[in-house]
Amino acid sequence: MRSRPVAYLFSFAALAVVVGIRWLMDPILGDALPLVTLYGAVALGVWFGGIGPAIINTLLGYLACSYLFIEPRGQILPSDVPEFVGLVAYLCTCAIIIALGEAMRRAERQTEVRRETLRITLSSIGDAVIGADAEGCITSLNPVAESLTGWTEAEAIGKSLDVVFQIVNEETRAKVENPARRALREGTIVGLANHTILIRKNGTELAIDDSAGPIRDGDGKIVGCVLIFRDITERRRLERELAQQHAAARILASIVKFSQDAIVSKTLDGIIQSWNAGAERLFGYTPEEAIGKHISLIIPEDRAAEEEQIISQIRRGERVDHFDTVRVRKDGKSIHISLTVSPIINEKGEVVGASKIAREITDRKESEERIYGLMAELKEADRRKDEFLATLSHELRGPLAPISNVLEVIKRSPGDIRLLEEAQATLERQLGQLVRLVDDLIDVNRITRDKIELKKERIDLAPVIEQAVETSRPLASCGGHSMIMATSQEQIFVDGDRVRLVQIFANLLSNACKYTDKPGRITITVKRHGSDATVSVKDTGIGIPANKLETIFDMFSQVDRTSERSQTGLGIGLTLSKRLVEMHGGTIEARSEGLGYGSEFVVHLPILLEHDRREVEPKVTAPPKVEPRSILVVDDNVDAAGSLVRLLKISGHKTFVAHDGLTAIAEAKKHEPDVVLLDVGLPKLDGHEACRRIRSQPWGKKMLIVALTGWSQDEDRRKSKEAGFDAHMVKPLNFDDLMRLLASKESFAEELKG
Repeated sequence: MRSRPVAYLFSFAALAVVVGIRWLMDPILGDALPLVTLYGAVALGVWFGGIGPAIINTLLGYLACSYLFIEPRGQILPSDVPEFVGLVAYLCTCAIIIALGEAMRRAERQTEVRRETLRITLSSIGDAVIGADAEGCITSLNPVAESLTGWTEAEAIGKSLDVVFQIVNEETRAKVENPARRALREGTIVGLANHTILIRKNGTELAIDDSAGPIRDGDGKIVGCVLIFRDITERRRLERELAQQHAAARILASIVKFSQDAIVSKTLDGIIQSWNAGAERLFGYTPEEAIGKHISLIIPEDRAAEEEQIISQIRRGERVDHFDTVRVRKDGKSIHISLTVSPIINEKGEVVGASKIAREITDRKESEERIYGLMAELKEADRRKDEFLATLSHELRGPLAPISNVLEVIKRSPGDIRLLEEAQATLERQLGQLVRLVDDLIDVNRITRDKIELKKERIDLAPVIEQAVETSRPLASCGGHSMIMATSQEQIFVDGDRVRLVQIFANLLSNACKYTDKPGRITITVKRHGSDATVSVKDTGIGIPANKLETIFDMFSQVDRTSERSQTGLGIGLTLSKRLVEMHGGTIEARSEGLGYGSEFVVHLPILLEHDRREVEPKVTAPPKVEPRSILVVDDNVDAAGSLVRLLKISGHKTFVAHDGLTAIAEAKKHEPDVVLLDVGLPKLDGHEACRRIRSQPWGKKMLIVALTGWSQDEDRRKSKEAGFDAHMVKPLNFDDLMRLLASKESFAEELKG
């Protein structure tokens, strides 16, 4: 927009120029066309200055040209009619020029305003705009287009769209047709395909979205096109994130739907909002029954406070991890569950609810309880084991002390017959005590594995009780106790194993002696009670606490282990007695009023009725007479081997000795004995392998080979049989049993297997 003084000055200058031109042409034109150049000044005046400068140029120009070029020259106003008509015609022509010029000036001004408005608009909008002509060459770029393409408008104008606007497919990287080209070709508005990437001038890439349309003139002819596009990199990122979120949501929904765990959401007020199939399976309520209800629907009354504690943590934004608790099913059954609760947070970061995942752990809890119970039992068993080992050590040392003393007496009193007889009696008693200890241990092991077989017969109970009393009387005498036996006048018969029955009552009597302070009284009573024989062993001893009555028959269980009570035993006698009583079809119970009030053990055995009477051939117990044999004794214990050799020699047998497996084979080959008494645990070569090698030789096939060992389990006997032994005998050796074996190899070998 030009300022008015400049416009007037320009108009006057133009007038002066055109008047000067006419003056220069005057010699040629003369009086003709005096006003011909003024029309240009008027046109320039109206174009550059508007109506005012044009009118001034019209009037001043006429006055100047009239004075200079119209005859009579030197005169300003028309002097005749033709001049006046010429003036009117001049003024009309100038008026037309001024009107047309003003109209054109206004149209140009409006066009300029529209152009500036368009420029400002294109500069202000957020989209990039590129203009191009009909040939596809760039005519304009707005600032956004400059920013996105990396090209300035000055650099881009005149260049092909394909140079400035390079696009490829985001996924395939294939080149994509420029939409502006298609708009020019087809004359329609074209939208760009999805997933398009713009390659900028510096090689970086942008995800874009655009459209292009043709530009037409007034006749509808395509004279160019406009391309509009925008950067959608952030939108594409959000779309990908949203797609990932939708995919994650679908996966999460699928997990929730098909999860075996119960997944429940609730408000902070405890109102259930969602309830999956796992929750229905676990708690028994359908979603229709649970949603909208309070979570207390599944919480036991005694655990209501848990919900308040959980919600308190959730309100603070804290998780509750692996909380083990109890909930109630629809059917009223209590179940153990492991609960994880997480806060639900809205877009403002506020905690608006809680999500619970519950898994049933009833089986795990029961397993844990069983494990804890087993651990407690193992701990108790370990404690009893330690006590047992200590007691076993004590009990073994008990007989060893008098044996040691007796040996010293024998060494220091040679030839004293009375002392030798007393020593013999002491040795026999103490050796018997040791053997009983070992036998009890073996019996307990066998009976717990159901490996004991009873040799039952029809037995009068009274003689059994008398034998048990006689067995226990020495112990009672040592303790200063009186022993009273009260038996029924009628005979009471039972179907039982005599040896085991004596063992039962001897154990009960020995137990009474050990737990009764001097002087005490022990009473054993036998009577008939219906179809049972009842045997009671009652003492005035220390008694049994109420909390021990249930466990008194457990392995290694003892009421008193104080150091003052030196003969407490191994704690297996009552266990063994109970098992043996039960094997006879009976029962045993312990009674006591408490500590200091004595105790009573009552055995109930089924009576053998008259029609069940069975006669049994009496067993021959005397050892048979054995013809002299040649015997090889093999034992790495020199004293054990030497004492057995001397005993065999006293019995009239010829003996040889070896102390390891290899020497045993050599001695067997050298002497070819009738019998080989072979220890299993030997140096250089164990007894099993030594037996196999002897059996593999022709001279060793008919020998009687006996395993003589401290191992007595069924597995040990099986190994001996597989190695080729004829019999398996347990240390300490019962010499009478050995004599029976030598007398009848076949029959007694079978008998020993039982």
